[in-house]
Amino acid sequence: MERLGAPSPRPRSGGAPVVVLCGCLVLLSAAGVLAGVGGVPDRGLLLTSRLPRVLAAILTGAGLAVAGLIMQSLARNRFVEPMMAGTGQAAGLGILLATIAAPGASIMLKGLAGALAAFAGTAAFLFLVRRLPPSEPFLVPLLGIVYGGVLAAVATAIAWNADLMQFLETWFSGEMSGILAGRYELLWANAALLAASVFIADRLTILSLGRDAAEGLGVSFAAMLAAGLGLVCVIAAVTVVTVGIIPFVGLVVPAMASRLIGDNVRTVMPVVALGGAVLVLASDTLGRFIRFPYEVPVGTVLGVVGAFVFLAIILTRRG
Repeated sequence: MERLGAPSPRPRSGGAPVVVLCGCLVLLSAAGVLAGVGGVPDRGLLLTSRLPRVLAAILTGAGLAVAGLIMQSLARNRFVEPMMAGTGQAAGLGILLATIAAPGASIMLKGLAGALAAFAGTAAFLFLVRRLPPSEPFLVPLLGIVYGGVLAAVATAIAWNADLMQFLETWFSGEMSGILAGRYELLWANAALLAASVFIADRLTILSLGRDAAEGLGVSFAAMLAAGLGLVCVIAAVTVVTVGIIPFVGLVVPAMASRLIGDNVRTVMPVVALGGAVLVLASDTLGRFIRFPYEVPVGTVLGVVGAFVFLAIILTRRG
């Protein structure tokens, strides 16, 4: 019997899913460029708004999906992801505190503050997770929801007293209507972080076997935990400071990919990255058509779509 939240058996090749996802990404990119008031854009609109928005959706989705894969390996549970387990909320809290302390700080400095706060918040979450019974995997996402809610409540209280509620809502609600050339380039850091994650993919697979197994195979548990946390937290901070919190991407994409391919992080990572890019780009494009010419934020669309997909994953699991 397959234990809920445990690694799935029978690893498979990811070649076919990669080809399919690449085709979907090309089609969705074309739709994203053409979507919007005015139809086919001129060169100025294309380079200033449409193309940056498509690229931002791709970089955001790929980064969040891989961050979710890494976090699930660290927590040894398929039902956690950065934006629902306190990482995104901690990043938002760090950005808020940086804004209060230094109102004129650059986005880069705010992102750094968010990354540091996210690192501390995620480390605390993993500390709490390791004290939960492994036979109850659903306690982990429940703890994540409560923990993230507490951090969000603290941030809301601080923002209320500092009269920064509007800024906080910008970071806590994911949307891409404000993406323009010159305001999304920080997301290219996600591409560099994805490349870095490839170098530790095999060690992450070993790490998911547990501390004793990892150290028995010559992998430094503490060093890999710090490296994985660093990647997850920087991706989360860059995403929050640029487009806000976008839920479910790091949860449903790795879970579905692991069912199709298995739990070898190196093998499944390209599928996860492409799947996250496709999911966010599709949700953003859909949000632009639901109430055309108005927009539904991508975070709202993914909140609905992701919840249904997550329920489907749980209800269709093998017993």
